[in-house]
Parts: sequence; structure tokens; C-alpha cells
Amino acid sequence: MAKYRAPRVYWSLVGLPATWARVTWTYRSTMEVCGLTVQPSGFRAFMARNVARREVRPVSPKIRRVRPSSSGLRVTLRLPAGLEPTDVAASSVRLRHAFGVHSVIVAETRPGYVELRMTGYDVLNRVRMPRKAVPRNLVVPVALREDGTVFERDYRKIPHALTLGANQSGKSMYQRNLIKGLAQLPVALVGIDCKRGVEQHRYAPRLSALATDRQSAGDLVDALVGEMEDRFDLLALHGVSDLWELPAKLRPVPLVVLIDEVAELFLVTSKKDEPARDHMVMQLVRLGQMARAVGIYLEACGQRFGSDLGKGATALRAQLTGRVVHRVNDKQTAEMGLGDIAPDAVVSVLGIRADRPGVAVAGDASGYWSRIRTPEITPDQAAAVCREFAHLTPDLPFLAPFRPVGHTVPPLPATPPLVAP
Repeated sequence: MAKYRAPRVYWSLVGLPATWARVTWTYRSTMEVCGLTVQPSGFRAFMARNVARREVRPVSPKIRRVRPSSSGLRVTLRLPAGLEPTDVAASSVRLRHAFGVHSVIVAETRPGYVELRMTGYDVLNRVRMPRKAVPRNLVVPVALREDGTVFERDYRKIPHALTLGANQSGKSMYQRNLIKGLAQLPVALVGIDCKRGVEQHRYAPRLSALATDRQSAGDLVDALVGEMEDRFDLLALHGVSDLWELPAKLRPVPLVVLIDEVAELFLVTSKKDEPARDHMVMQLVRLGQMARAVGIYLEACGQRFGSDLGKGATALRAQLTGRVVHRVNDKQTAEMGLGDIAPDAVVSVLGIRADRPGVAVAGDASGYWSRIRTPEITPDQAAAVCREFAHLTPDLPFLAPFRPVGHTVPPLPATPPLVAP
């Protein structure tokens, strides 16, 4: 019963000692059976045969470090000459069954060393974020990886991202967790929700601007491009190439643009709307290409995003480095999200079950990808956080025409009088 009701406690008290004992006693035989051994060098074989007077046996990876955790076990291995990390990764399923753990993920830490990240139970079944996972310095903890580590959205490393997913896949849950974390940081949030603002209007106390239709979205994007050009003038004036190189007192506030359904910006019903659509898309492409240096970041969400949407869709998608793909309705959508950066992750996306909303595959341009799941959070909880941190909403004059209805800038605290009445 404790194994299912309190998996962390059960793993720490029972599972961890049993797994470590199993690894210790069966390690060498397991490596031999899995084909993770190599023949020793001539000198080593000579010393074993003539000096140690023992049988010459194949060499297996050496255990260099063991780190237990509340969800699994991490073992660092030193690979002998002749083995590479892909050999160990190919045997991860066999190692999982041999050691009796839920999963084994192989990660290369440095040349010649790999880390076996074992999890004792399904950490994605009931997601519980660690207490130390708090937003900081444009880094927002959003979800939990299947190896027990925290998946963080770092805007300094990955400025723009694309999130895809079908209906009821957990895409909105991911966006709510992201907004909840961003609301606690000193940034300006700009919302684009062409569904009349039904998704993002509840976050109005924390939004500096909100566009609820295609026309207002086009005007808002033009205003953002104008702000981008002004910020580039500021960088040129001070002889720097990045926003974070400016002194703190001169540094403009970072901007995060949240696009709820990116396909709505591309779809038009008549020919007369196409020029305005093409102009807005090109402006978004400009933001994706250059806005990172001036602290403007794009966060696009949608059900499908590919070349079939129209002119500029592929160019915009190429600028969105981070990719998070939830359960999708067809293979082509998974390939649109991850096929160009991590082709082997497409199969993992297609294996996401419909009864596990929030499960997704996250990847980036480096080719690294992992399965994640966001913790459950209701819209009211996210809206409550936005109201709590409404005082962090910056008052930006160029966004004043797009301020949400009912949004008021929190007044500054009153200065006490010098003379008592």
C-alpha cells in the first residue's frame, strides 16, 4: 500500500537499499550479458595471467560515483576503451529489467563518462515539484522530467519556444504553469489571444497588454517591433550588443509575448486580409530573429503549426528554438514540432496516452529531448497568482493602448508626511 500511496517514502526506505544491493551483486554479470564489456589490453591481460595468476576476464565500465535521491539512483560510469555512450544507451531497457527499476536514462556527462539515471517509480504519475523549484532570473520551473529532475524554461538560453498539442492534451496546463512562474518575476507579460481573450483575460491584472483579435494583434506586434528598434538604438548608444550588458538603472524591462493560438494569426477568410496577415507574420519573424538581444521573448502555442498555414509559417517556426509537443492527432504535427531538431523524439510523442494529460516531449536545437509532465493547476489558481503579483506589472507607455479592460496600474505606496497633522 505504501508503494502506491507514498512512493517517495517507500523508495527511500525499501526500494533504494534493495536496488543498490542488486546493482552491487549482479553488476559484472549484468554488464557481460548486456554486451557492455570489452577485451582487456595486452598489458592488462599479461599482468592478470602472469602476476595475479587469475583468469583474464572482459573489462566492464567502472563505477565512479553513486548518488541516491528521493526518486531514484544515479550511477556514474567510466567507460573503457572500445565502448561509447550509444552502446550503453542501446542497453538501457535491458539494464532497467536487470536492476528492477522503473526506467534507466543514459546521459553523457563528459568524455569517457556516462551517468545512469535510474528512477524507482513513475515520477510522472503524480507530479510534485520540489520545494526548491522557484522562479528566478528569467528561469521558470514548469514541469518534471521522467528522470526526476526539473524541466525549466530558461529565457536567457532559449529565448523563443513553440508548444504544440491537441485538445485536452495538457497544452493549456503547461501555459498556466508558465504564466504562474512568469507572474512572480519582474517582467512584462504581453498576451495575444485571438479567441476574444477567453484564455488570457483572467490574467489581466498581470498583463501589460492583451490583443483579442487579429487586427489588434497586428497593431500590437507593430508596437513591439517599434520598441525593439528603440532598444537597439539604446544598445548602440552605449556601445553594447546585449540588453544584459547595460547598467541595471538603464536596462529596459524584459518582455515575454504569450501567443495562445498561433494558427489564428495566419488564417484569413478573404483575399483583402492577406496583405495585413503577411505584414504581421513578417513582423513576428523579425522579432524572432533579432528581439532576443533586446530582451523580447516569444512563447507561441497551438494545435498545429506548419507550412500549410501560409507564407512565413516555416520561417517563424525556425526561430522558435525550444519545442514542447504534447499528444497530437497526427504524425505530421509531431514532425513539425520535433522532426527538424530531434527526429527520434517523434516516436515518443506518438506514444503519449490520452488518459495522461500534461505529458509532453521537450526538445531544443541541440538534439536533446526528454519526456516531461506539468503539475495540475486550475485557471483560478493561476489567476490568483497574477492578482497577488499585480504590483510587478510595469507601466510601459507604448503598450498603454493595448492594456486589458479593467486593468489598473498599482499605485505607488503613499509617502508619509514629514509633519504630523
